[in-house]
Amino acid sequence: MSILIRPIEKQDNPKLTQLIKGVFIEFKVDGPGCVFSDPTTDHLYELFQTQKSAYWVAIENETIVGGCGIFPTDGLPDGYAELVKFYLSTQTRGKGIGKELMQTAISWASDSGYTQLYLESFAAFGKAVGMYEKAEFKPIKHALGNSGHYACTIWMVKDLV
Repeated sequence: MSILIRPIEKQDNPKLTQLIKGVFIEFKVDGPGCVFSDPTTDHLYELFQTQKSAYWVAIENETIVGGCGIFPTDGLPDGYAELVKFYLSTQTRGKGIGKELMQTAISWASDSGYTQLYLESFAAFGKAVGMYEKAEFKPIKHALGNSGHYACTIWMVKDLV
């Protein structure tokens, strides 16, 4: 298995949109108030031109099979960034690709001076939540920042220092 992890490119937008929205349909959480209905999901390359943000794609056999980003979401406390739009295709899960993508993002966030990472999720994404817990993300009782994803039901934070 040969996996390439590289920064997002403009031509990745349609494939990433299809992959991400497909995950929400698969887990039946494809409603309003989440990444599925967020208009930025269709324009990730442009979104991640924001200063102090980054996004990576995982490519297997010349196909995008996952992605993960770090974003300075409005309203987060000082030193925080959000782990965002982290999704893997069905056939990719369980191969360690997600862990590699997440580690790439965590390392970049730490190297970029962030002190905490925040994320939002759903109970339906239980395996992903388990992966976050293994990576030392701790649950918190409420949302932080202004992501606009009011439908999320799980919020977690990881200390980077």
